[in-house]
Amino acid sequence: MPNNNIVILGAGVTGLTTAYLLSKDVSNSITVVAKHMPGDYDIEYTSPWAGANYLPVGKADSSHARWERNTWPVLKDLAEKHPEAGIHFQDSVVYNRKKDQLSTTGKWFSELMQKEPWYKDVVPNFRNIADDQLPPGIDNASVFTSVCINTAIYLPWLVGQCRKAGVVFKRAVFKHVADAANVHHSGGKADVVVNCTGLLSRTLGGVCDDKIHSVRGQIVVVRNDPGAMFSISGTDDAEDELTYIMTRAAGGGTIIGGSYQKDQWDPLPDPNLAVRIMKRAVALVPQLVGKGQGIEGLDVIRHGVGLRPFREGGPRIEAEKVSDVTVVHNYGHGGFGYQASYGCATEAVELVNNILRQKGQAKL
Repeated sequence: MPNNNIVILGAGVTGLTTAYLLSKDVSNSITVVAKHMPGDYDIEYTSPWAGANYLPVGKADSSHARWERNTWPVLKDLAEKHPEAGIHFQDSVVYNRKKDQLSTTGKWFSELMQKEPWYKDVVPNFRNIADDQLPPGIDNASVFTSVCINTAIYLPWLVGQCRKAGVVFKRAVFKHVADAANVHHSGGKADVVVNCTGLLSRTLGGVCDDKIHSVRGQIVVVRNDPGAMFSISGTDDAEDELTYIMTRAAGGGTIIGGSYQKDQWDPLPDPNLAVRIMKRAVALVPQLVGKGQGIEGLDVIRHGVGLRPFREGGPRIEAEKVSDVTVVHNYGHGGFGYQASYGCATEAVELVNNILRQKGQAKL
């Protein structure tokens, strides 16, 4: 019989992955409580808006790189063995320009700009593209096998796996993180609350993390399929604008981005930015549209805006007492929530398990 009451606050990819891993232990009784759930499209609910793919950006030997390294085997296994999860393999082509190295996006891309990045030994089929095959203006490029995730399928799949293991889902909004301990479906108080509220950790009482910032991302979703994923280290339009293209599994459309606008909260797509996004995509990957066509060759499904929960100093994965409630934090993953999801969740689960072991010893 379950004897550990756990409440997970947040139902984005971080909260759902943490719940999924914790649900594998039959002694855990888990309630996931969230303001937003899969199926919602709200600017502050980041996970549905993501591409999402595996494009490692953590610097070698960093915690970030460790989380991404430990996430790849799980995503690979899901793509190979669980097509119902909405993940498929795609080649990923990364173009780099030396002139982007000091820009906002170039710094974010710094590991991707290496000719010998740490992840070359993690992902399949990594190779550098020969200099004589590079497009004009590109200083180096690489290609490797990655995955792309259809978030509209994958998030509900995580919910389904959790429900199969007995996890209960509830909608709620809290002013203080400690209040979440009182909503476990058993009626009893939670032994642990896991805070996976992302951007909302900035204003959640008992957390109020001023290191959390919104990083606005704008995308265009189209029906066109270029046959692979593409990205480049920067643009000539603005330092905080990006170009990336990825086709989601199972008919999820192709995501074209984007922007990386820190402390920008505007929920409405900027039509001028949308035009720049589409023009850059067609220029980088002409096969995205018919020969000789410009952006009029793009078959647009929708425009979208999401806010990445970026945290200065990196994600917060640690335990603390808040009021009389034991809280494990797992939030602040910026634009890499999916590709670090299992690495981060595994470490959060270890913290939860340590707390529960101490609880068990105290009862003895």
